[in-house]
Amino acid sequence: MTDLPDEKTAKAPAIPPTMDDVAALAKVSRAVVSRALSASPRPVSADKRDRVLKAAEALGYRPNLLAQSLTTKRVNLVAVVVNHIHDLSDLDLFDRLLGAIQAVGKQVLLLKVGSVDRVEEFLRDGVAHHVDAALVWSDFADAATVRRMFRSDLVVMMNGRHDALSPAVVPDEAVGIGEAVADAAAKGVRRAALVTGRASSLIEQARIASFRVAFAAHAITLEQTLQGDYSYASGHRAASAFLSGPSPDAVFCTSDAMAMGVLDACRPLFPNNRPQRFRLYGFDNLSLTDYDAYPIASIGFDKALFVEHITRLVVEPDVFVPGSPPVSVPTHFFPRATA
Repeated sequence: MTDLPDEKTAKAPAIPPTMDDVAALAKVSRAVVSRALSASPRPVSADKRDRVLKAAEALGYRPNLLAQSLTTKRVNLVAVVVNHIHDLSDLDLFDRLLGAIQAVGKQVLLLKVGSVDRVEEFLRDGVAHHVDAALVWSDFADAATVRRMFRSDLVVMMNGRHDALSPAVVPDEAVGIGEAVADAAAKGVRRAALVTGRASSLIEQARIASFRVAFAAHAITLEQTLQGDYSYASGHRAASAFLSGPSPDAVFCTSDAMAMGVLDACRPLFPNNRPQRFRLYGFDNLSLTDYDAYPIASIGFDKALFVEHITRLVVEPDVFVPGSPPVSVPTHFFPRATA
């Protein structure tokens, strides 16, 4: 049988350092320590922050994140709600977005919502995380539903399903679409085909409507509309329509990934990436379109500006006044070889 140590020989458990200990060592107030160690934007001088960080490291002090969240009512988590991340345009945008959110001291919780049933499942079972804000791209959830999912009032909508209580950031797609169709018309295009994305998306419905308005304005006949899903594979499949019979003067795709599929399926019709039978236009202005393999003329917006607007709403939610219209980011046409 092992003897237990008596009171004289037993070691007392180490007492963890407190915020007061850090303040005493750094020779600052407890409030300054709180600001210096917090992700909050509240100001603290560089000298004091440096002293606090060195004192905290010397003492082995770690902030109590739970206590901070109870005090500030913030958990420094931001939910990003998507349908999927397999489209190439997602990679361009979300890499930039995650960096911006982390730069303001918050972490990202990514949720994939692939159907209306999945949204209902979240509502039925409850979401395990409280968040400071939810950023919504999935077109399967409206603003009111997302507020219920996260029990949070700050829901920033990018899917067209916002309401008077939710801020929204959306590209003004009509501008870039008008520029692209005008470019085609100036080059003699009179007959067009349109390869579209998911029909249930409000953003996609508005995008298609903008193309139809632009075609009518420039006397271009829309001869074919082919259903895709924004993916490379769906564009590759759609290309069979342009290979098997008379082709239009131009093919417009509502994503660059679909345009890449069309281009690869029709490579013989694009010697040195130049159009021989029809011109090709994409949408998203992906970074890949700047490379020699896919020099696709495209429509896009400034992603840095787009992310800046979203991040500001996360950091300064009070800038949104209920009932305000969506923040609009203009799109533009980027000419390249396929046009």
